[in-house]
Amino acid sequence: MARPVVGIIGNAHLVNDEYPAHMAGAMNCQAIAEVSGAVPMIVPSCPSLIDIDDLMSVCDGFLFTGGRPNVHPEEYGEDETEAHGAFDRSRDRVALPLIRACVERGQPVFGVCRGFQEVNVAMGGTLYPEIRDLPGRMNHRMPPDGTIEEKFELRHTVSFTDGGPFHQLMGAREVMTNTLHGQGIKAAGERVVIDGVAPDGTPEAIYIKDAPGFCLSVQWHPEYRAAHDPVSRPLFGAFGEAAKAWSEGERPQILKSA
Repeated sequence: MARPVVGIIGNAHLVNDEYPAHMAGAMNCQAIAEVSGAVPMIVPSCPSLIDIDDLMSVCDGFLFTGGRPNVHPEEYGEDETEAHGAFDRSRDRVALPLIRACVERGQPVFGVCRGFQEVNVAMGGTLYPEIRDLPGRMNHRMPPDGTIEEKFELRHTVSFTDGGPFHQLMGAREVMTNTLHGQGIKAAGERVVIDGVAPDGTPEAIYIKDAPGFCLSVQWHPEYRAAHDPVSRPLFGAFGEAAKAWSEGERPQILKSA
C-alpha cells in the first residue's frame, strides 16, 4: 500500500541572495520519511500558486515547520514593531487558513516552532514578540555560535499536564528539549490548550480541545535527530499513524484530552 503524503509547509528563500526558491529543511523531510513513514512533499507557501481545497485533497496531513520570519502581528490584531522581526506574509496567507480548515475537518496537523505559533494565531491567539525581554523568562533563542549539534542541544525541561495528550504520548510528565525560538504564546487561542511548559512558564506544547483529529504542536524542534531522540520519535510516529489513518479513510481522534 502507498505511504501517506505529508505536506511540509515551505519557506521563501533566496539562493545566492538572488534566485527565489521554496525551501524546507532536510531534517523535516527526513523525520517525515523515516519516522512518520510518509512521503514528504514540500508545499510552496505562496497563495497564488495553490488552492487550499486542492492541497487538502492531495495530502493526508501537514507539517507546519519553523522558519526565520515570524507571523505578522496584524494577523492577531497588533501593530508591527521592530521587535517582531522579519515576516513572510505569503506563508501567513497559506498556513493560517490551512490550519483552520484542517482543524475543522480533522485532517492531521503537526506544528513545530513557527508552526506552533501559527496554530495558536490561526485559532485567535496572540504572540509575544520577544520572550527573553519578559521578566523572569530565559533566553529561548538559538545560540549564535557553535556547531549544529551545539545549537540543537537539549537545554531545558518541558513539563506536561498529568494525563494530558503529551503525557500519554511520551509516557512521562517531563522531558528534555532543545530551544531555538524568540517569540512565544501570549494569549492562547480559542480551544488551544497549553499542555506543556518550560521552567520559566513559556508554553511549549499545545493541542486543540475537542479537535476531531490529530492536532498537536510543540515550540521546540523535534525534527533534529528525530529517528534517534526518545522525545521526537513518539511525536513523529503518532503523526505518521494519523496521516496513515486519514489516507485509509479513518477519522479517529488520536489522543484524548485530560
